Amino acid sequence: MRVFIVSAHPEPKSFNTALRDLSIRVLGDLGHDVRVSDLYDMGFNPVADAADFNDRQNPDYLVYALEQRHGYENKTLAPDILGEIEKVLWCDLLILNFPLFWFSTPAILKGWIDRVLISGLTYGGKRFYDRGGLKGKKTMVTLTLGGRPHMLTDDGVHGRLEDMLRHLLRGTLYYTGMSVLPPFVAWHVPYISDQDRGDYLQAYEERLGQLNDLEPLAFPSLDEFDDKLNRLT
Repeated sequence: MRVFIVSAHPEPKSFNTALRDLSIRVLGDLGHDVRVSDLYDMGFNPVADAADFNDRQNPDYLVYALEQRHGYENKTLAPDILGEIEKVLWCDLLILNFPLFWFSTPAILKGWIDRVLISGLTYGGKRFYDRGGLKGKKTMVTLTLGGRPHMLTDDGVHGRLEDMLRHLLRGTLYYTGMSVLPPFVAWHVPYISDQDRGDYLQAYEERLGQLNDLEPLAFPSLDEFDDKLNRLT
């Protein structure tokens, strides 16, 4: 299997980075082909703007999604975008590896999503969800955070983690057609013991060995809706 890991943590010695490095080693030992984009180490530009296009379909008014389509068709997107798109198209499994920032991804990863998962290629018109452009690929989120599990439940102070990640799991990854595997979550990381961190590393190694057997998260299919996207009765 071809695995592309997108890593977004600003500290190379972090536990989040340790999870990423473990995945590189374990997946390689299992015979998978692994590529990595460490966004902070690359100095990846997270800002989506007119500079992303070396040639504009409409130089007078920027409609970013339409220029993405034009730029990809004509291979005039910025080189860093084209390089990341090539890795996305190459992979069978995309892993996003990041710490939770403000109930969301770090800004650098959000910028990667904005600039790389482009209109026309990964979505467009009614090409979304199980008809998205990346259909046939799998994806998994590997996440670290400071909260404890009881804080992110139906009755918890923050609500469910699944609701917090809805914009990413459903609104981005499934939206572009990928099968979304259950996230791997390491809780309360800044405050736990080395033994607990070791337990998480062991659990992640076990998870990586089960990738082919994991059941994807369940989301609606467009087959359940009519041409106007009303749910069929």
